[in-house]
Amino acid sequence: MTSVITGDIINSREADSPGQWLSTLKETLAYVSVAPKYWEVFRGDSFQVEIQDYYNAFRMAVYIKASLRTIKGLDVRMAIGIGSKTHEASTISESNGGAFIFSGELFETLKKEKKNLAIKTGIHRIDEELNLYFKLGLIAMDNWTPNSAEIVKLSIENPKLSQHELGKLINIKQNTVSERQKRAYLDEIMALDHMYRQKVDHIEHAPE
Repeated sequence: MTSVITGDIINSREADSPGQWLSTLKETLAYVSVAPKYWEVFRGDSFQVEIQDYYNAFRMAVYIKASLRTIKGLDVRMAIGIGSKTHEASTISESNGGAFIFSGELFETLKKEKKNLAIKTGIHRIDEELNLYFKLGLIAMDNWTPNSAEIVKLSIENPKLSQHELGKLINIKQNTVSERQKRAYLDEIMALDHMYRQKVDHIEHAPE
């Protein structure tokens, strides 16, 4: 069992500096993946990354979104697939299995429906419930400002740091960190992450 995120950058052609978001994307994918062979950027603004610990897939999707939304005007569309991995190649684009198929199929659906985040595990009741939660979570995430996105990114990178310590990293006060986290609905998104982990805990044994 593994997870695969297939995505693309929204509004990439309208960015002031394509080089800026591309370097940010590559740094982000390198952060969320265990090795370079497990992620790839293709067709300019599309990407795929394998998150081998599928319990972390939602949090890493949030991290990718936060990283890209630190750049004004940009956003990201992502499809999470959880399933088997039947073939591991030297590059992610040549690997195969249920997780890859689910992610790729769902991504094409997202583009048509203009949705920014969804999941497919092949288990309808789990998919239906998690996608409702994701839809509600996107009400907050799709409205992050660059400052809100930055504090979410830092909070995920440094889960043990206090608000005061996080503030020191970007030269803002503790109360400003608190305000930005609240505006980003960080507590609610982390609660959603906790719910996601509970739901995927039984995927391997769940009936269709």
